[in-house]
Amino acid sequence: MALSAEDNLRLNVLLAQELHAVRIDESKMIVFALTAKGEARVPLNAIGKDEAYIKEIKSLFSTHVMGSPGGYPVYLKRWTRMGQARDESLAQLLLLGEPEAVVAAVHASGLTDELAARAWWAMPTAENARRMLEKQAVVDGETGKVLADFLIEFLPFEEEQSDMIESVRLVLQPGLISQQEKEKLWSKTKSKRSFYVGFLHAAADDLPIKVEGHPNHEQIKELLAPLLKQGNPYALMLEKVLSEKGQAYVQTVQDALKKPGNQDVIVSLLAAVAKYFEMVLPEDFTTDDIVAICVESETLCCSDNPDVSQVLEALDGHADNARSYLCAITVLSCLSVKLVNPVFSRSDAIGTVMRKKIKHITVPVLAELQVLRS
Repeated sequence: MALSAEDNLRLNVLLAQELHAVRIDESKMIVFALTAKGEARVPLNAIGKDEAYIKEIKSLFSTHVMGSPGGYPVYLKRWTRMGQARDESLAQLLLLGEPEAVVAAVHASGLTDELAARAWWAMPTAENARRMLEKQAVVDGETGKVLADFLIEFLPFEEEQSDMIESVRLVLQPGLISQQEKEKLWSKTKSKRSFYVGFLHAAADDLPIKVEGHPNHEQIKELLAPLLKQGNPYALMLEKVLSEKGQAYVQTVQDALKKPGNQDVIVSLLAAVAKYFEMVLPEDFTTDDIVAICVESETLCCSDNPDVSQVLEALDGHADNARSYLCAITVLSCLSVKLVNPVFSRSDAIGTVMRKKIKHITVPVLAELQVLRS
């Protein structure tokens, strides 16, 4: 199929310019282009069926950009979403007028701030914004703030809990939003509990909530001072979790565990908690049984482990719950998706039904969290 004479002329004039990105509105039959001089638009005068005509338009751009009319191989969706596009071809991908090519650029590890801005113009979707905010170059650039603002505005319209968590996590990266915006986002956690998990991932040590430190914190910190200087992991973790910021973290985890909405929330929450306590993760432990984890943690804290023994010796006679604290942080370091896999692999339950099915896991976890608060 040939293009109409008018379209052929106008599109070739467009191609002669310095193009940055191309977007085709197939419903309105308009080609939009981002050029060095600004935005241009070319209304199409289709000959024949629109679908075939659009294919011809894309072939024109593909021939100009890549030297081949074949266009972008849209069937390679999984490959492009793994960030496999070559960095040197990213700019070209944005000139094809093909949404899947834009997605490939967005997922590429070599995406720059400038290319992110062009990709955002070409295809401004929440998913693309999230993928681009995974790149430090974009976070540090001017486009990062634009994407963060969009994700915050779009949060009320997100349907998937996992997307909510990911959006909150990404916008909380340093430098993207103000403290006021952060506090406003936090204020919504009471009604959107999945937001808690995003905060736990991104702002574990800087949650916008005021919580008093553990009553024993100052005394324990003083007694552990020599071990803290030596870098004893149990001393460091215990001091951290009993501090004001640590108690804020523990309280937030408790709040997040009260009514998790679905399986994605639980899986992400377990990962966030394990990440926080990872410095005391045992080398060998049972991964899929919370009862076994609790028993093994108790055994570890009663063993001759040098790091544990040093902490217990330093606190001997001064902190009655020292061993319980150490057991609790050890248990929490062992949490993972493997605990809930036996349940989630057999059920797609959400809400109240899901919470009942995993109660044998969440109750012990909440008990360990309460040990660190009592």
